[in-house]
Amino acid sequence: MSWNKVAVVGAGLIKMGELFEQSYEQMAAGAFSAALGSVDKGLDKSAIDAVIVATQRGSLWGQEGIGGNTVPSAIGLSGVACTRVENACPSGSDAFRIGAMVVASGVHDIVLVIGVEKMRDKSTQEGLLARAAAGHPLYNRGETAPVLFAPFATRHMHDFGTTPEMLASVAVKNHHNGCLDPYAHFQSEITVEQVLASPMVCSPLRLLDCCPQTDGAAAILLTSAERAHEFTDKPVYVAGFGVATDHPYLHEKTSFVGLPATTLASGRAYEMAGVGPRDLDMAEVHDCFTITEILDIEDLGFVEKGKGGPASLEGETALDGRIPVNPSGGLLAKGHPIGATGIAQLTECWWQLREEAGERQVAIRQGFALQHNVGGRGSGVSVVNILTRNP
Repeated sequence: MSWNKVAVVGAGLIKMGELFEQSYEQMAAGAFSAALGSVDKGLDKSAIDAVIVATQRGSLWGQEGIGGNTVPSAIGLSGVACTRVENACPSGSDAFRIGAMVVASGVHDIVLVIGVEKMRDKSTQEGLLARAAAGHPLYNRGETAPVLFAPFATRHMHDFGTTPEMLASVAVKNHHNGCLDPYAHFQSEITVEQVLASPMVCSPLRLLDCCPQTDGAAAILLTSAERAHEFTDKPVYVAGFGVATDHPYLHEKTSFVGLPATTLASGRAYEMAGVGPRDLDMAEVHDCFTITEILDIEDLGFVEKGKGGPASLEGETALDGRIPVNPSGGLLAKGHPIGATGIAQLTECWWQLREEAGERQVAIRQGFALQHNVGGRGSGVSVVNILTRNP
């Protein structure tokens, strides 16, 4: 079976940020409206026969019963089949994967995949992310996201000579890209010196090495390749995907210079798509911290293990580099509204492959783009999706 049978015919998102003035449902409606409005030939929303909602609202807010089933009625689709997906930071990526399988199966013709998250209405001190990541009562005492990723930075520095300047170059590049993205949470340039002077969070990670907590929503419309021409003359196809897991606790890890779930998930996606890292024109990857992007580009096969720091510092991942990474600004600048993150990344890939990304447009030569998330306790799950404009 060719997975190019599934096509993306519309995608959109709202501007990410501290959206105190918008409710969860209003954000979802905004993203859905943007996705509908992006369909070149139009699409009647009554044709949508299934919705996949990606959100961590249940674990973040303790509202398991209404995390997803309020969304269809909020966006005018009451009565439609709806399923909620919650799979840590890759929730949106996994919802997309599931939506593609639903369409490929033939059970539903047109599927809306939508991610929405309210991150800023409660503070970290109130236990928002701590509740979501709660695990063993002793093993994870005192652990926060920076605490979980700092050991990877320290070990990478020890083994490969990675420097704070190399880490900082990731933040500088992504904030620059964010300036070109009207949807990004942060839209200001920063310098290496500013990153190195920002407050220490968990050594060696400083404040500007970390992504913000962000509110946001994003949506994608999927249908079969056979029907795609009804909605657009520029469809983007699902070429492949992969998902993998790893041990959840730090003491169980076999390495602190890589994330095995990412390597496994990408290998499965590459095999399914019939491509490799060198066939990609760009990638949106999970950069919750600067060290994470360096690990990602190594684990995804863009550079050799240990070369991620120099590659970042030397501009290989810049918009005009050998393999542009996070042209949207990434999580560091665009933000990380968990359920919406993967779908927002896929929307960027869709724009890039259609050559509609404006000032941040990269050169599209081979017609493939990769999207990646990793997360959960101890980066225990990773999802990779590969899109193509090649029929």
